[in-house]
Amino acid sequence: MSGHQAPMAGEDHTTSFRNVLGTFATGIAIVTATHPTAGPVGLTANSFSSVSLTPPLILFCAAHTSSTWPSIRAAGRFCVNVLAEHQEELSRQFTARGEDRFRGVDWRPAPSGAPILPGTAAWLDCRIETLHEAGDHTIVVGRVDQLALEDAEAAPLLYYRSRYARLMA
Repeated sequence: MSGHQAPMAGEDHTTSFRNVLGTFATGIAIVTATHPTAGPVGLTANSFSSVSLTPPLILFCAAHTSSTWPSIRAAGRFCVNVLAEHQEELSRQFTARGEDRFRGVDWRPAPSGAPILPGTAAWLDCRIETLHEAGDHTIVVGRVDQLALEDAEAAPLLYYRSRYARLMA
């Protein structure tokens, strides 16, 4: 058995923390909204999870440094687009800073008006239920109002050890 001890109090453990958490594969989603004046906005998130079946609640985490999160918050409603394995480039597009993330994306509106992106495995249309400040992120709990499984056969796009990954059959 090999391993490393926990960092001492006061030490910068950011790299170690990131490396350890990187061993947990996560799915990738793009969270979108339509801001009243800014129009469509979106961000890539791998911190997405179910919270409750009754009522149907999900969560994602938004960095305090995100330039997109304030627009999603102001909209009050958002759509989580669960990405399929062929959507790595779309995921990267929604991490780009200072660019029109919707350039070349032929989206359609969810019931809330938030963008549903083409080719996704599934989507969940939500409204903000509660917000929790936690360290350098905001935990956004959303109540699911509408949802759809777009492609039941789609394999997920994953993130593992700081890079995109795919399931092996």
